[in-house]
Amino acid sequence: MTYRMMLLFLTAVVAAANARAQDLTLYAGSAEERAAVAVQRLTNKDALVRQRAAEELARLRAINKRKLVEGYRLQEKNKRVQLALDWALYRMGKSENLYAIVRALDSPRHNQAYAYLIELESPEPLYPILSRVNDKTQIRLLEVLARIGDAETLKRIEPFLSATDARIADAARFAEREIKLRLESRSSPSAH
Repeated sequence: MTYRMMLLFLTAVVAAANARAQDLTLYAGSAEERAAVAVQRLTNKDALVRQRAAEELARLRAINKRKLVEGYRLQEKNKRVQLALDWALYRMGKSENLYAIVRALDSPRHNQAYAYLIELESPEPLYPILSRVNDKTQIRLLEVLARIGDAETLKRIEPFLSATDARIADAARFAEREIKLRLESRSSPSAH
């Protein structure tokens, strides 16, 4: 390969990388403009761009884009993008989509699901689900509750502290400890 061909090749690689980076960058306009750009990006051939677009729509809670997002969700093949679209739909008011996110805790996408669930404003939507899922999902839900739980959560996880499955009991104790530490740090006077 000649020097000129190598230079052209490297220029093309850098241009492609810059184009992809631009696709992943959040648009800095108004919420409505950002939602419009995110919807456009749901058609991108790059699954990561589509996932980030769905996550932006979730952040924006772009309720006026819900029908479009529902359509994209039906045709999406990539599991990570599907999960991001489920999260966006949940944030847009489709509460039943929370179940798909919780189910993903028992999948290769469990870290992605965890990241979404710890963004919940309240742990309350998780309470009715906690006792209805398999052991692995229950353990991971308890880990989520450890991050977002409140005083009410302590009451809700109490039955799990004495679970016959040691892993569930350990996860419940971990959640209890983390929640108590967080509640204590909020109630104690600042060390500043």
